[in-house]
Amino acid sequence: MSIQEKLQYNTQQSRLPLPEYGRSVQHMVDHALTITDRAERQRCANTIIRIMAGMFPQMHEMADFHKKLWDHLAIMSGFQLDIDYPEGLIKPEALLIKPEKVPYSKSIIRYRHYGKHIQDLIHIAKDMETGDMRNQLIELTVNYMKKDYNTWNKEGVENSKIIEDLLELSEGKIRIEEQDIRFYEGKTANANKFNNNGKKKKKKAKNKTK
Repeated sequence: MSIQEKLQYNTQQSRLPLPEYGRSVQHMVDHALTITDRAERQRCANTIIRIMAGMFPQMHEMADFHKKLWDHLAIMSGFQLDIDYPEGLIKPEALLIKPEKVPYSKSIIRYRHYGKHIQDLIHIAKDMETGDMRNQLIELTVNYMKKDYNTWNKEGVENSKIIEDLLELSEGKIRIEEQDIRFYEGKTANANKFNNNGKKKKKKAKNKTK
């Protein structure tokens, strides 16, 4: 028999019902199915449960932890292991119930690089009464907008572009001038390349010494 024939890759083996326990535990379960003596089969199952429990020590505090282990043992055996299970064992038909589909959000995001949270902030700010609270929220929002824009576009963005997008996303209700907003420099690797107007800074010439 060649080395290739001796080696067995996971892709060539049968699919594991519960991969989180690994193939070794599955082999133990398969072996338990071959034991004809019921008492010996029960002892083997108890040992498998202890091994499974030892694999997830952080889960021991869960109220139904051990019940889940017995459920998992039944699943890995294809519900064919004839032993004494705790009450309330999972039924095979329970595995056939498909979970309900999670509905996708139907909200429309005009500019995806800003995301829904920025859009929500703008909708809140545009309906607020004029005052310091509104001004602070607008300033916070435009700075987040600039940060998100720079995340997607490493070439940077001019502040005037952010203000234009804010006007559009607020349906014309938030009109601000560039000089009225403090744009903060981001602490990213790209941030130091731009000045407060989003334009690239000119490199200073170094004095050469003879």
